[in-house]
Amino acid sequence: MFNPSREQVRAFFTEAWLKHKTAKVLTPLETMAVDLMELHPEYHADLERPDAAEADFSVEQGKTNPFLHLSMHLAINEQLSIDQPPGIKAAFQGLLATRDAHEAAHVIMEALGETVWESQRLGTPLDTDKYLELIRRHATRA
Repeated sequence: MFNPSREQVRAFFTEAWLKHKTAKVLTPLETMAVDLMELHPEYHADLERPDAAEADFSVEQGKTNPFLHLSMHLAINEQLSIDQPPGIKAAFQGLLATRDAHEAAHVIMEALGETVWESQRLGTPLDTDKYLELIRRHATRA
């Protein structure tokens, strides 16, 4: 299982963004990441600041961690591509009835964050049934 460090994740995103900005050849994973970065212009300044890769993005600062956010997008893309947990693709399709794909990914991200937080807090495995239920609950709302 691939388990990159915080520094490796941040370097991946900042280097991919730099390669994109300087018209260098991107790997397929870098291309996926850049596509997501382009959907988030609010992160471009952080991706271009060398010190941002070292920064802490605490809740108290009121600023979303761009590296965590983009990593979650990539994780969700992977989950959707292999339908893991089983049923996530169908839940995503339900979300698409009332919102675009990027907004739907953000709904899934919120559910994933809540489910991971609860798992960590309780010291239990990720509850995939609850994760899918949180996503489906949003699909019934406009």
